[in-house]
Amino acid sequence: NAVIGRYKLIVQNTSSGSSSTSNLGTFVLLFNPWSSGDDVFLPNKAECEEYVLEEFGIIFAGNKHHINSFGWNFGQFQEDILNICLSMLDRSLNYRQDPATDVSHRNDPKYLGRVLSAMVNSNDDQGVVLGNWSGNYEGGKNPSSWTGSGEILQNWKKSGFRPVRYGQCWVFAAVLTTVLRCLGIPTRTITNFSSAHDADENLRVDEFYDASGNHLNKGADSIWNFHVWNESWFSRSDLGPSHTGWQVLDATPQEESGGIYRCGPASRNAIKEGDIDLDYDCPFVFAEVNADCMYWNYDPTNGKKTLIFSESTVIGQFISTKAVGRDDRVDVTNDYKYAEGSTKERDVFKKARKKLGLEDKFDPTAPTPRETEQKPDISGKFKVDGTLEVGKDLNLILVLANLTSDDKTVQVNMTAWSTVYTRRPVHEIWKDSVSVTLAPQKEKKIPIQISYTEYQERLTTDNTIQVTALCHVAGGIQVLVHRDITLDKPGIDIQVLGEAVLNKEVDVEVTFTNPIEMEVMDCVLQVEGSDLLRGILQIDVQPLKPGEKSSTKFKIIPSESGLKHLLVNFFCDKFADIKAHKMIKV
Repeated sequence: NAVIGRYKLIVQNTSSGSSSTSNLGTFVLLFNPWSSGDDVFLPNKAECEEYVLEEFGIIFAGNKHHINSFGWNFGQFQEDILNICLSMLDRSLNYRQDPATDVSHRNDPKYLGRVLSAMVNSNDDQGVVLGNWSGNYEGGKNPSSWTGSGEILQNWKKSGFRPVRYGQCWVFAAVLTTVLRCLGIPTRTITNFSSAHDADENLRVDEFYDASGNHLNKGADSIWNFHVWNESWFSRSDLGPSHTGWQVLDATPQEESGGIYRCGPASRNAIKEGDIDLDYDCPFVFAEVNADCMYWNYDPTNGKKTLIFSESTVIGQFISTKAVGRDDRVDVTNDYKYAEGSTKERDVFKKARKKLGLEDKFDPTAPTPRETEQKPDISGKFKVDGTLEVGKDLNLILVLANLTSDDKTVQVNMTAWSTVYTRRPVHEIWKDSVSVTLAPQKEKKIPIQISYTEYQERLTTDNTIQVTALCHVAGGIQVLVHRDITLDKPGIDIQVLGEAVLNKEVDVEVTFTNPIEMEVMDCVLQVEGSDLLRGILQIDVQPLKPGEKSSTKFKIIPSESGLKHLLVNFFCDKFADIKAHKMIKV
């Protein structure tokens, strides 16, 4: 239970009444998850290997219909990273305000987790990474182009501790993973799909659409395609033994906690049981995985809003993390909540509302007279027809079904917008409106094609498009159909040409084929890998004609034996950040 950090080691010699001291140097004391007396003790040795010693990770992204993943080089044991992590502690607001008290708390992982969740973002304290969700990343690096934490932490130090531009949620989570693993606290990244950002702490997120079906950038609440945070393993002496285990920390600056942009540690057990009055920030995390959704029609001319419908089972799906010792996805949704739709899950939700004093307020999921009186006359869904790839036309089918025994005339207003992964609309890509008549109990298919030339210039580097159809039914209530689409990038291949042996050069070849009918230019390949390369290798690649294949060779010299990971990132004027990784046995 000693405080972690750098200690001086001095020897004192006393002989015949005179004493002299000599300085033996310094050592750094860390948390020890292998030691049963430590707050971070993790009984499973394989988990200690993964969550403290492993320098490579996999982060899950995409959306609930289509989960993808990419590799990340945490690099917590690379040169100078420990020094940078210790200097983060000495640059925190807590240390600046009261150094002695701050240092005296450095034996407490919940204290350090909270301090570091604030320091990884630059809000309040000139911390490590500056967030940017605008879709415009001039003056910095596009968040999706980083492949590891080392470059970010090194840049922060080199610049005289000025925030590194730019990050989004997985960057904040990956950097926090590096720092906490470096200090000996078992930590992993967690991805939550359809993640709620509940700004007003009512366990409800509101989304607004205009009459044309445009998703309006209005209100502070939002539902992100995915959000990445951290879990760290330690005991909670403040909450009792049932809360020892995984704690949620989130360094992405979303809402203030105690006046500072930080989040956690929130006991994962408290989230599951609805004990959201426990420290720290449980209501926000509970909402991320369990809020209810309200979809409104908003008329900007008079400010009037009308509820279209509400849902209680869409938020918090496929909560994911990397498997121990393997590159597979493990689903941990059941560790955050009881099964959606079960009585237990609704009971926990009511308990949480009650603890926030909301039980008398409007409960979106309770049947209101309006809802029981009038049910929608039609239902709708978007189906994907064909492949979802950048460079190819996007083909969808809107399927509308008449649920009644009368003919129904429907005015359908459709839009498609490019978005960032937080579902914030950036550019309108396409719009159309049609009027259809649906025969009783029958369905009609409306084909939609959005060509590559229509979306190419407007797509963000997240490759995400939101399609919406707002259906105005004559004499009935409106029906909103929407779908978030993530387009796949082309693939890239890595081959190691020979056996990787300690301290010996070996050739690596990376190949990429241009899949589109246009020339691609300004091609760059970036490569990194702990113990395989020093720093980051950047190679310019010649322009590629349609269908042309590029082959890029370079040498690596492994400096440690064992299983290592090489990460590559290829980008050009038509494709952002095509990533791949390869495990290399040295």
